[in-house]
Amino acid sequence: MSRSKKAGLLVPALTLLASTACSEAAPREDVPTLAVDTGWPAIPADAPFGNVSAVDLDANGNIYVLHRAGRVWEEPFPTAPIAEPTVFKFAPDGTLLAQWGAGQFIMPHGLSIDPDGKVWITDVAHEQVFRFSADGRQELAIGTRGLTAQDASHFGRPADVAFLGAGTDGRVLVADGYVNTRVAEFDRDGGFIRDWGDFAIAHAVAVDDARIYVADRENARIQIHDHSGTLIESRVSPAGNHTYAMKPLGDGRLLALEGRDGADRNGAILRIYAADGAIERAFDIGLPGDGASLGHDLAIGPDGHIYVADVPAGRVVRFQIPAKSDK
Repeated sequence: MSRSKKAGLLVPALTLLASTACSEAAPREDVPTLAVDTGWPAIPADAPFGNVSAVDLDANGNIYVLHRAGRVWEEPFPTAPIAEPTVFKFAPDGTLLAQWGAGQFIMPHGLSIDPDGKVWITDVAHEQVFRFSADGRQELAIGTRGLTAQDASHFGRPADVAFLGAGTDGRVLVADGYVNTRVAEFDRDGGFIRDWGDFAIAHAVAVDDARIYVADRENARIQIHDHSGTLIESRVSPAGNHTYAMKPLGDGRLLALEGRDGADRNGAILRIYAADGAIERAFDIGLPGDGASLGHDLAIGPDGHIYVADVPAGRVVRFQIPAKSDK
């Protein structure tokens, strides 16, 4: 039996188990709530966010936000592209500078900006990874549109992209994904290099000068590899929480965003890991109420501001982590 058919048969049972678990679950984790910049960004009244799935910054500190413009995740996926712009570009002060992406995506998921300022976007319905210029001109598409497989020319709902190295020797790492179980590596022109790993929804990938971090979401852990792809550490989230995104903080420290807790309740918990894996601090940035927030992606600005994409709330929030001496 195929993996997808097995998954379909398991859905009713898993739903019942999840419902039972939630009814008997421990209270939500009690961590400090962070205040966010409520006036950021400035969104035109005639162009509100839909489900916000991704956020990243360019070298000038401009913020790119990917949203679904009125479309929600439902399966089977629609076939028509989203008619409205799905990429908004903001200045650091929150002023909207540009919007593009109309008519190009069906179910956009991840957005990442490479060292050259190119914008990479994944679309889980198209089964493709795209590279755009900063003003939205498509330059490259990797993967075979609408076809799912785990090989050199196909994806299985690719989720996220990160970059290792710069220039022509740089590698593009794709967290692939919701159906596939790997990280796939390509050169900057889309040439397949190799793949590795065995994940249960590789939802995000991030790199620093020594490591590659993969959000192994449904295994409720972060898998840490060296730059050759060799696993060096598994970091299990407390209480089985599910990590949706990560960004390195330097010196081996890591900022992780957890979108669901161990009882499968949506939320938005930030967790800071020391280089040795110890948890330094944790914060809650979700809206009150069950299901109101689902932290999905994060980015860190050069000025220390942190940006989080919150899918059901239709928002991207900006805030700063307080110094340890702050109360």
